[in-house]
Amino acid sequence: MIRSASCLAFLVAASLLASGDLSNRRAPGFALPDPDYQHFYDLQDYRGKVVLIDIMSTTCPHCLLLSTTLEKVKQKYGDKLQILSVILPPDNQETVAKYRAVNRITVPIVCDMGQMTISYLNARPGMSKIDVPHLFIIDKAGMIRNDFSYSEQDKSVFEGPGLLPEIDKLLK
Repeated sequence: MIRSASCLAFLVAASLLASGDLSNRRAPGFALPDPDYQHFYDLQDYRGKVVLIDIMSTTCPHCLLLSTTLEKVKQKYGDKLQILSVILPPDNQETVAKYRAVNRITVPIVCDMGQMTISYLNARPGMSKIDVPHLFIIDKAGMIRNDFSYSEQDKSVFEGPGLLPEIDKLLK
């Protein structure tokens, strides 16, 4: 009995350590427009689905890698999950239109003036730098289950094979 309790405690601790620093909390709500202000995307509309939120820039080469991966994820999982890419100024209608056309991006891209991004990144006074890309994985109940900033350690998540097990785990 003590051995199984110790094993359980170890597994719980290991799963918490495997999550990003900004994980294991409720995903902050938002309603953000697309660059043309034709449609607003509200996180509440996706309750019951796994949601991937990518904070990105159209000029970032690692963001393009993730965008390509997210297109493949969208093809594989279809409507079992929702993917949203979030841009910040100086990106605008023109930069997004060009990015989508050149790279054949179909994942919705929404515009943030910073408040949503600040809430997801738990920004505090003195934190003025936002590293992109940053990927948040939200479960069906609206909890951030994992998050990743681009690094050598997490490179496989941004290039594909490391992201699929994360998604499969939440879709079970």
